[in-house]
Amino acid sequence: MRLVQVLIPEGNVDSVLTTLDEQGIDYAVFPEISRGGFEAMVQFPIPISGVEQIMDELERAGIRDDSYAIVLSTETVVSQRIAALEARFPGLRISRDELFARAQDFAPANSTFFAFLILSTIIATTGLLLDSAATIIGAMVVAPLMGPAISASVGTVLGDQKMASRGVKLQISGLIIAILIGAAMGLIVQHTILVPPDLDILGIPQVAERTSPNFLSLFLALGSGIAGAISIMRGTGSSLVGVAIAVALVPPAATAGLGLAWGYPLVALAATVLVVVNLLAINISALVLFYLSGFKPLESNQHQGMVSSLRSRVAIIAVGIVVLSVVLGGVTWTTFQAESIRGETQSTVEAIFDEVATGEQGVVLVDISVEYDATDYILNNQIEVNIILGLPVDVERNPELAQLFDDFLTERTGHDVIVRIGFIEEQVSESIPADVTATVGVIQHQSVASHTDVRLVQSAGEAFVTDSVVA
Repeated sequence: MRLVQVLIPEGNVDSVLTTLDEQGIDYAVFPEISRGGFEAMVQFPIPISGVEQIMDELERAGIRDDSYAIVLSTETVVSQRIAALEARFPGLRISRDELFARAQDFAPANSTFFAFLILSTIIATTGLLLDSAATIIGAMVVAPLMGPAISASVGTVLGDQKMASRGVKLQISGLIIAILIGAAMGLIVQHTILVPPDLDILGIPQVAERTSPNFLSLFLALGSGIAGAISIMRGTGSSLVGVAIAVALVPPAATAGLGLAWGYPLVALAATVLVVVNLLAINISALVLFYLSGFKPLESNQHQGMVSSLRSRVAIIAVGIVVLSVVLGGVTWTTFQAESIRGETQSTVEAIFDEVATGEQGVVLVDISVEYDATDYILNNQIEVNIILGLPVDVERNPELAQLFDDFLTERTGHDVIVRIGFIEEQVSESIPADVTATVGVIQHQSVASHTDVRLVQSAGEAFVTDSVVA
């Protein structure tokens, strides 16, 4: 519910009050003597979705452009006519004037925007390096990216090119600065004791997650843009929605910066693609939702120009999303293929174990790991298969076993593989307590290319590597 206060120009009191009576609205009138040219001030309660229509009616009744109206949020209104008004104006959509005011409030001053953006990027970069999801979420609370994203769409729909242009500029410049801050921070910490000297950012899960963008990332951005538009139209949950929008933008921007700092151009490129496609998706979803909700320019003569501007902007954004979606589709496809090949290879090893190990009395399949990812699929690299076999200490290992697995896997899967086998030679005591297994043995690795011996002592279920030699 809203309480509207409007100044009435001299000579228009009767027409304004008649309009309110015709609309079935309760009102109160007060004389206005503090400002020349105005005779009275009228105030009345109205449901949220009815503010825009009633204000249009009052303009036709004589409310001039040099007048002013104040729209206040109210807690409770007691009136016999409220129920009828609520039935007449259902919904929670705010007026275009209120939307414009909220969009202005959400777009902070430049100094505030860039200060919070830099701080959020520093926190997000720290979270990435620490592999801390909680730290990254904390950075998103600080990030101020919802304001520019929403104000750009609101400015376009309401025909305010200044607001729209500022929103677009803040988004683009903000994300460029975020990438540069991430790169600068990465270069700085590399030469300190804050991170290990041999740290490989590709091994950090939070970083790797943002270097393999796929279509699910697009859904995140589209959902964030729609949620942002709904939150500003209904005035609910805007802070939480701002976190969702920031999640789609700041962490991948920081990841792109780290890719530049560590000299991984493909990481920087993949993360940048994710940033750009998320940015476009957030803008187009908010833009379309505002338009479909019926918002029009503040000035009626700007409607045609707004429609033309909206169509061109939506077309440009849509083309950008389609082009970048080719990259997203490629990453999604290669990731799916790599995972399918990995799963197929692992299941094939389990299936052919009995065939390959025939004649190897007492041999047990202990563990299988297959190393193969989307990059390997693109570069057509070999599939690395690591197998751990357990065998009694008095059984001699077959030096050709790795090659046998290699031949069987190549035949069954049609893929080029390299097989490494580690042997655990077990020695088990005759009397074993129920809760303790005492084992002494030697792990010997066998592969097509090399042989490795690793001495292992295992006691009470715990293993300790004591020495390793590569021959």
